[in-house]
Amino acid sequence: MAHKQKEYLADLLADEAPENSGTTEAETPTSFSDQRAERMRGTTLLGRESALARLASGEVRQVTQLLLDPSRVRIWPGNARIYQDLNEANCRDLIDSILAEGGQKVPAIVRRVEGDADHEYEVIAGTRRHFAVSWLRHNSYPDVAFVAQAAVLDDEAAFRLADLENRARKDVSDLERARNYAEALGEHYNGQLTRMAERLRLSKGWLSKMIKVAGIEDGVLAAFASFSDVQLKPAYALAQALDIDTSARAIRAIASVIAAEQAERRAASEPPYTFADVLRRLLDAPHQRKAKPEPFRHTTGAGRATLSVLSSSRQGVTLRLHAGSGADNDTLVNAFRQALDHLDETGQGLKR
Repeated sequence: MAHKQKEYLADLLADEAPENSGTTEAETPTSFSDQRAERMRGTTLLGRESALARLASGEVRQVTQLLLDPSRVRIWPGNARIYQDLNEANCRDLIDSILAEGGQKVPAIVRRVEGDADHEYEVIAGTRRHFAVSWLRHNSYPDVAFVAQAAVLDDEAAFRLADLENRARKDVSDLERARNYAEALGEHYNGQLTRMAERLRLSKGWLSKMIKVAGIEDGVLAAFASFSDVQLKPAYALAQALDIDTSARAIRAIASVIAAEQAERRAASEPPYTFADVLRRLLDAPHQRKAKPEPFRHTTGAGRATLSVLSSSRQGVTLRLHAGSGADNDTLVNAFRQALDHLDETGQGLKR
């Protein structure tokens, strides 16, 4: 609670000044200290009236801290942090801090929910604190309470509050924030980027880049060791490259290869490829020259050529049927089908 609020509340709750014990003013001359006490009583009364007026006007608001069972508090889905990614390891510092300080010192922000028999509140800001307290209650500290302050907020205000807190948290990744912004753009701002930037007091250009990065598909992101490695500035170049169809195909292809290699390295307890190395390979993929595939050539069991592909382009495919091969029509038709399959597999087919 703020210091100023404490002063006003203490003043409001203070006991009345003690009455004198039957001694009248005429019987005992008023001393300097008595005069000062009288002035102080007048000042106190005026102060109380002022404090009451300020409370009534809303200028000063009493903030009540709630001690909650975290199992009765759900997580608001509009927050950037992915609750499923939290675990003992990445919350260990907070868990140790709560133990050392004898409880949670910084309250979370929650709002009351309706129509949910299992939950009374939902967390707007303080997801890690919720996890840490929940973990402690399930691991030998059942009496630890989830400390929170309740607020009346609509979804857009809740989003802005959660975003403001997450900006100060280094453990919320750029990708988490980017995807949170992309969802909020449609959910709270009707797709109006300018309006969203104004409400969040962010640069429109920077926010636009975040939305762009949010669009990178999971299949490409799987090439990185962790989604939390993805950083805004370098990832923006990747998002731009994915806008080009030919580049996107090459990037997706190499991303699946890298993802498989990362899995093999994890299985072998080897360190994963760094973010920089993966990004370089992804961005280089569209510029890699593909080895020219071997031309298709069908032969008989005796080694005689029956059908071969002479050329393939967007205009068409040129085939050659070799005379003197001794192949019958069924063999030639089968050779023709194999030629078409080969062209499709090597990206030279008619449907490219």
